[in-house]
Amino acid sequence: MSADIQKLGEVDRMIHEPARLMVVALLSAVKEADFQYLHRSTGLSKGNLSVHLSKLEEAGYVAIKKTFRGKYPLTICRLTERGREVLENYRKVIRAAL
Repeated sequence: MSADIQKLGEVDRMIHEPARLMVVALLSAVKEADFQYLHRSTGLSKGNLSVHLSKLEEAGYVAIKKTFRGKYPLTICRLTERGREVLENYRKVIRAAL
């Protein structure tokens, strides 16, 4: 049991942060999601969500595509394969520790 607890020190801090964990968890359940969906679902401010998405994108966990729907900007986000792997490992470590 103590070895499992000690693994908590190895969790990926990029997704351990609550706002980023919300985003990654939401994206793990869908093929892709637009910015507005993530904004409404997480309750984060647009600026805060944007910062967290940028960090996840830089880490290679989220892919972001900016396009337009008619005249309106549309930001589509999806979890990358690497992001799915990191989330699964995170889940395993948390389950084992708890």
